[in-house]
Amino acid sequence: MPDLSLPLTALVIPPAARPSAAKAAAKALLHALATVAVLPWLVCYRLGSLALGRDRALEGASQALACLPGLTGVLLRRAFLARVLAGCDRSAEVSFGTLFSQAGAVIEANVYVGPRCHLGLVHLERDVLVAAGVHIPSGGRSHYTADSTVPIKDQGGERRAVRIGAGAWLGSAAVVLADVGRGTIVGAGSVVTKPLPDNVIAAGVPARVIRPRFAQGSGIHDEGTS
Repeated sequence: MPDLSLPLTALVIPPAARPSAAKAAAKALLHALATVAVLPWLVCYRLGSLALGRDRALEGASQALACLPGLTGVLLRRAFLARVLAGCDRSAEVSFGTLFSQAGAVIEANVYVGPRCHLGLVHLERDVLVAAGVHIPSGGRSHYTADSTVPIKDQGGERRAVRIGAGAWLGSAAVVLADVGRGTIVGAGSVVTKPLPDNVIAAGVPARVIRPRFAQGSGIHDEGTS
């Protein structure tokens, strides 16, 4: 049994190492095998697209694949999404329970999407981190609300792509309705209603810039929020 009287200390996580050639080859092989495994889902998706449209077909397929746990689920989701989204790099990782609703979504290289997220018409640039439970619908006007005589669900709306800049980090349970700049950190539980600039830390409802991410002139990285 560990001595619980000892003070807890931070565990330093070293930077990710560049993958070796052997590891890259193994990943490529696993991706190819996963592609073969998802062929039945791809066929069902194509048939569903003809009957329901690409977006509706994607909703159903992503719900089914979202339930697959562990590394197997990550590999199968990646192989499927690489062939049905507007773009999905084979290095991206999409975790358990995450749903997609728009086939026009783009996921660039080395993106991590945590569990139980919902992604609409979004462009995740390279190296973006999306924590658990983040929602990125297709902009902030997916439903019009101006007519008091018509139910909101019948008033229509508009979709626009939300862009998350390279290297940004979205904290758990954030709701993002507008673009986020490169390298920007969004605090957990925040609601982003207006575009955020590059390299800032923002939080709140609605999200506001708290401070620059880097001390001016120092080049030293600040710590973010999970």
